[in-house]
Amino acid sequence: MEEKKLELIDQISKVFMHYGIKSVTMDDLANKLGVSKKTLYVYFKDKKDMVRQMVIAKTQKDAEFCLTAKEESENAIAAFLTITSYVLKKIREVHPSVFFDMQKYHNDAWQILEEHRIVFIHQLLKENMVRGMKEGVYRDDLNLEIMPRLFIGRFDRAFDPKAFPPTEFSFEEVFNEMLIFHLRGLANEKGLKYLQEQLKKEVND
Repeated sequence: MEEKKLELIDQISKVFMHYGIKSVTMDDLANKLGVSKKTLYVYFKDKKDMVRQMVIAKTQKDAEFCLTAKEESENAIAAFLTITSYVLKKIREVHPSVFFDMQKYHNDAWQILEEHRIVFIHQLLKENMVRGMKEGVYRDDLNLEIMPRLFIGRFDRAFDPKAFPPTEFSFEEVFNEMLIFHLRGLANEKGLKYLQEQLKKEVND
């Protein structure tokens, strides 16, 4: 039963990411997934429960990827680049209205997402900085409490359509500029050299 539920959550997530949350009804989901509404109600109390469980599953999956990337990367900068590349890929898959719909109509799910960001992402950024300082690719005078908050704040700002109108800037462009700006602020001379080498590789690939 658990395997079937996870499969449904994955399929439901794809529908929401493509069409948004508010515009999709339970009838729409049943039709697109090729199941009956009765089947959906076996696994989910209602649409709110469905969105909440989707967020739980997605944040767990994202956390697993981040932890694996951290373990397998050669240094802190490589880990940072791998994780942010993954984040950008996932954001590209999200319908523009999803975060708005979640914040306005599914506050319990939104709070889970916020907690993931504030607790897990903050700690991940902090650990990345500690690692980078130990490896000698980051400056050794970084403020471990301020810098993660600055990055998260910039990330939020990148989503602001008033600051970066979609007609003038693509999110990918803004995100990449923010990422490089942040890494250059963290890195020392050795780290900057490594970063430049990685960026050149991306251009040439």
